[in-house]
This record gives sequence, structure tokens and C-alpha cells, in this order.
Amino acid sequence: MPQLRVALAQVDVTVGDLKRNADCVLRETAQAAVEGAHLVVFPEMALTGYPPEDLVLRRSFVRASQAAIQDLAERIAADGWGDVAVVVGYLDACPDPAERVGRPAGEPQNAAAVLYGGSVVARYAKHHLPNYGVFDEFRYFVPGDVLPVVRLHGVDVAVTICEDLWQAGGPIAVAREAGAGLVLTINGSPYERHKDDLRCELVRRRAAEAGASLAYVNMVGGQDELVFDGDSIVVDRYGAVLARAAQFREQLLVTDLDLPAATATVDGWVDAEDGTRMRVERVVLDPDAVPAYDALPAEVAPRLDDLAETWAALVTGTRDYARKNGFSSVLLGLSGGIDSAVVATIAADALGGDAVHVVGLPSRYSSEHSVADAEELAIRQGLHWTLLPIGGVVEAYEKAFADIGGLHGVAEENLQARVRGTAWMAMSNQQGHLTLTAGNKSELATGFSTLYGDTAGGFAPIKDVPKTLVWALARWRNQVARDTGETEPIPAQIITKPPSAELAPGQLDADRLPPYELLDEVLVAYVEQDMGHDELVAAGYDAEVVARVIRLVDVAEWKRRQYPPGPKISPKNFGRDRRLPITNAWRE
Repeated sequence: MPQLRVALAQVDVTVGDLKRNADCVLRETAQAAVEGAHLVVFPEMALTGYPPEDLVLRRSFVRASQAAIQDLAERIAADGWGDVAVVVGYLDACPDPAERVGRPAGEPQNAAAVLYGGSVVARYAKHHLPNYGVFDEFRYFVPGDVLPVVRLHGVDVAVTICEDLWQAGGPIAVAREAGAGLVLTINGSPYERHKDDLRCELVRRRAAEAGASLAYVNMVGGQDELVFDGDSIVVDRYGAVLARAAQFREQLLVTDLDLPAATATVDGWVDAEDGTRMRVERVVLDPDAVPAYDALPAEVAPRLDDLAETWAALVTGTRDYARKNGFSSVLLGLSGGIDSAVVATIAADALGGDAVHVVGLPSRYSSEHSVADAEELAIRQGLHWTLLPIGGVVEAYEKAFADIGGLHGVAEENLQARVRGTAWMAMSNQQGHLTLTAGNKSELATGFSTLYGDTAGGFAPIKDVPKTLVWALARWRNQVARDTGETEPIPAQIITKPPSAELAPGQLDADRLPPYELLDEVLVAYVEQDMGHDELVAAGYDAEVVARVIRLVDVAEWKRRQYPPGPKISPKNFGRDRRLPITNAWRE
């Protein structure tokens, strides 16, 4: 059987930075060539970054991408790697546009190019366009109906893109009819908890459907609220995993495959068994197999456990949001509570302790142990600690309002939070830090955050993390430190103390919310699974608790819409996943 050495380039690229992304492709191609690869595969839209959103509707951006892909082919050949086939995702435009109402301006396409010998020798436009969850590809792209099959060293190789794998039939079925021995799938598949198991099973199933080995390459890194976890996989035609890359880090996964010799001659329009009709275009690069050689040992990276991969996603999202937006340091308020403690630890793991600036802003209701706990955490992690009491500023505000009746209740409580938010943003402006907010998903869901107070900032690392998971992550991170002989980053008393905003005497979260264990269960069912009131009650939840939680969630939509972005780790986050009207009279 012919042999093929395939390199999957699991890279972290930046949306819009065509030059840097092209340099990355060139660098990884050179490394793959040095390691003897015949074929190098990069992720979906690796040249432009993914998702580029409304940038694709700018014809100038489309033209820049088209020019960049041709320039990249020439640069690869000029550097001496023209005999290596390179597959790169990029932005193209439909070659035979039929622009009309309902189709995106300029008819852009989510495409893959095969580069060889200094030229673009084949192009493929994504056939299945996802339009659910965080995806809006019907808004941005027109689908393709041509499947290129490239003959390389005696093997027929088909190219597909991401959603083409998630949907049954389609290009996968056509690849089978075309007799492909290897199917490449380039991906920009965002992370969600537990998705890696689902993804691996999907890749195995599609390989069996294609009757071919399948190489799945995914990008890594953060892009706004999305985090990409890599986890690139190669399986044989029977679904056995041959190679698998690490999660959440860049890697060039090089593996040797024994593949069937190309014999198929099907060309032109093909009707697959599932009813899909696509045109197969064959391109012959090298019809002859390479001389037999010794295969490299297969690499299958170990999997992270659930909490480890969740932590890695939060760290990756925070690190890339900061660095890709030009920030070298971050700032956050450190209250001595669990949420800010976890956010500070994520930031330290992402950027290093020296890049993390934390400030304690005690008011008259802040306990001495909270301030001491916050300072202890900063010392343990080597963070920059500042203490800035706000009591005098709050009193000045209260005095100013005295002549018009003063501030009472929630207004008085929230004044403290807003003074803190003002201080954070002033320090951010003065010193150039990215301000991080410390609100969790449970608080965001129920509206237990102060607009322009603890919501003030540029990025929210635990925005999609329920309160119970915040505690679990804190315990896990401390256990990792113990296992490696390091000091626990989070003082134990921060984890064990009852949560409180400390905006009023003796205040506890439990005074206003159901127990977090119960609250988070109801929130997952209502927010992520779209269960209604009656379904929740039928599922065994107390009717009074259900009604209370639903009301809190529904009336807080306007506040959530003003919250900073944060890494998505759940099937449905408060962001692109869940889009409800702010003005909304419907109540369960």
C-alpha cells in the first residue's frame, strides 16, 4: 500500500492578521517538510482567522485573502518546499456569483486551497453551512458543490471543511463514491465541555461512512468568546485512532499512513446514495507512490480530565483575548471571595503573576478576614497588590445625596460596587491594564451583579462558569499545586467561607438566592436546555423555586446584554448562543 506522511498543523491564528497567519503557515510547513511530510494540513480559515464575521462582507477583505493565498503558494515554493502539498483554509468568493436578495454581498465562500509547486492547484468551498448556536454561516457564505480529489503519491485525497463532517452524507458520501483513500477535514470547532468525546466518535463514524482514513485538524486559541481546543485526530477507515494531538496547545502532529492505491476514475457530477449531488474534480499532482520507508511511531496525546480541560479553556481564552488585543497586563478587584480568587488565578496562569495587578477596595462592610485573604492570595501567586479603601469616597457620595433624601437599600449597596468599578477603570486608564470582571454564570443569570460596578471591565473569564463549578475549579487548582509540590494558589478559607457581596451588615448570598447547588441545576435546565416552567416542575423542582429563578433570569436580560465577553465553555452561553429580546413581555 502507498505510504503518506501527513502533518496536521494545530495552530493559533488571529482574525484579520493575514500576514502573521501566512507567516505561521510558512513556518509550520517548513518544519513539516524537515520532518519528511508529504502533506501538511491547516485549520479552517487559518489564513484569515475564524470566525471573521462581517469582515467577509467587505470585498476588500475577500480580495486580500485571495491575493494572500496565491502569495503564500509562491512563498512556500520559493523557500524550497514546493513539492509538499499544503491545504489551508481561507476566504474566497463564488466563481459564478448569482447575487440576489437573501445571499451575502460579494458571495463569499469558506474555502480550502491546495497549494503545490508554487500554485493553488485545487479549491474547495464548504458545502454544509451551520446556522445554529454560535454559527451564522448562512449569513456570511454561499455553499460549494465541487469536491476536489487530489492524487498525491499514488493516493486519492479529498478535502472537506468542518460542518461537512458534522452532517451525515454530503461531501463525505461523495468522497466514498469518488474512491478517496484519505479524507481531510479542516476545522474551526469551538470548545465545549465534554465535546472531545463526541468529536472523536463522530470522526470514527464518518471515516467508516467514507470508507477511508480521515484526518481531522482543528485550531487552538481564543477568539473573542470562542475557545478552540485543538484535539486533532487521525483515524483509519475502520475508526481506529491512529494519532491524536494535545488539547489547548499548538502542535505539529506528524503521522505515517498506509493508504489504498488510487484506482478510481470517477469524475464530473456524482450522485451519492444520500441524494447529494456534487461535481468531483480530479487533480493529479504525483501519480506514483513514494519508495517504502520506516514509519514514525504513532503519537496519541493523553486526554485532560473534565476540570483540567475546563481550566485550560478559561486560561487560553483569557490569555489570547489579552495578547491579541494588545494588553500585556490585567487588573481586577480582589475581594477575598471565591470568584475574584479564581479569576486572579486564571489570569496568573494565563499571563504570569507579574502581569496581574489586583486591588483591594474595602468599604465599611468588608470584613477584616476578606482583606487579609485577598492579600494572602496575592502574595502566594506573586501578584501586584494594592489596597485602596473606598469608605471616604462612598461617604462623600452619600453626603452629596443627603439633601435629596439620601440613598437607601439596593441603591446604597450598589453605590459601593460602582465606586469600585470607577476605581478599576481609572487604574486601567492610568496604567494600561485590561480590566477583568469576576462575575460567574449563576450571578449573570439571576442579575446578581451591579451594572457599572462589578460588571465594569473588558473581559469576564468566568462568565460562563456556574458558581458550583467555580468552587470545583478552585479545589482542583489547589490539588494540582499539592500534587506538584507547590503552594496552593488559593487560601483554603476563601473556598470554604459562605459567599457574600459584603455590601450590607451580615449579608450572605443565601439570603437572596436558593442554594447554589439547586440554583445551578435549575439554571442549566432553563437556560441551556430551554425547559419551561411546567417541564421544570414535572422534573421534580419545587414550583416556588422554579418561578423565582425564572423571574430573576427573565428580568435581567438588559443587564446581561451590557456584560463584557468571556470564554464560552457550555453548550449555551450568554452571548451568541442565546439571543433573546431585551424588551420582552413573555413570561413562563
